[in-house]
Amino acid sequence: MKIAILKERRENERRVAATPDSVKKLVDLGFDVVVETGAGAGSSLSDQDYTDAGASIGADAAATAGDADIVMKVQRPLLAGEGDIDELALMKQGAYLLAMLSPYTTPDALEAYAKAGVKAMAMELMPRISRAQSMDVLSSQSNLAGYKAVVDSANTFGRAMPMMMTAAGTVAPARVMVMGAGVAGLQAIATAKRMGAIVSATDVRPVAKEQVESLGGKFVMVESEETEEAETAGGYAKEMSDEYKAKQAELVASTLATQDIAICTALIPGRPAPQLISKEMVESMRAGSVIFDMAAETGGNCELTVPGETIDHNGVTIIGYLNVPSRLAVDASSLYARNLVNFLSPHVDGESKEFAFDMEDETVTGILLTSDGNIVHPQFAGAGE
Repeated sequence: MKIAILKERRENERRVAATPDSVKKLVDLGFDVVVETGAGAGSSLSDQDYTDAGASIGADAAATAGDADIVMKVQRPLLAGEGDIDELALMKQGAYLLAMLSPYTTPDALEAYAKAGVKAMAMELMPRISRAQSMDVLSSQSNLAGYKAVVDSANTFGRAMPMMMTAAGTVAPARVMVMGAGVAGLQAIATAKRMGAIVSATDVRPVAKEQVESLGGKFVMVESEETEEAETAGGYAKEMSDEYKAKQAELVASTLATQDIAICTALIPGRPAPQLISKEMVESMRAGSVIFDMAAETGGNCELTVPGETIDHNGVTIIGYLNVPSRLAVDASSLYARNLVNFLSPHVDGESKEFAFDMEDETVTGILLTSDGNIVHPQFAGAGE
């Protein structure tokens, strides 16, 4: 069975869906792996690295994907009119497509996958269950993004992060506030603490309090009956009422005015990012402060964020980088590739090396968007209508 690894063609994307290490594992499982030439360049991986691991090199996207049974990518394939090449049109009918497909924001693409007869699997929909943790691409990529957000913010910040006691005097530690204590937020807290900052964090989920405090952060949150049901079954934050948002905004505003760096990580699947920092809050911050908005791609947690740009507002730097994990492409690719191997491995017979998805496995049904010409995922059955 052939697996194709296509080069990523979307803007700001440097990751790749396979590394030499993952190729070795796939070959050992019995797969034939073909990597499009140049696919690993953005992650410092050469064609030779892949051939040494047992892969063959495809001369172009058509030669790579044309007869592949499984096509693996990081981001969704280009469709007709989106670029110089229609990647979806290169895939054979019945092929599996594994990638982060952004199904919430691309309903027309789901229709296209179904029409093409491709079995599209959105890796970011992986159920948050214990045995799927090693397959969870959102967690692996968010972990790195949380770390990188703090490092980039510290690089922009014009002062030192830790307290320093010198003969010339004492340098006070930086104060960092992390908004959203999911995977990215917790990694941001841990990284900022390791760098010597005083860290506080906020989240609507009471369960986050213990996690934040275990990392040495101070938890800032308005407690109410509403927060008792602020978490979905999948572990994500729910949309809160306007009344709660107003109380939380007031608490955040008073805390933010004393902070040097704010790391925004709050996301709600399928919805625009919640606005947590208003223009007035930004203007209450000291000149030289930094806001890193990790939610820039879905509208931003800060009212003034400009997606893809870094701006200055009254001396406060607001960073709206897109695709933060790609800024650590080498490690991000490595973790993503392992996620894919961990997902495929249980469906390969150890003796015969035959592969077949167990269609009763919730790690399969939970991410399968299209099959046999139809959109089959219940959450998106009406997409494109």
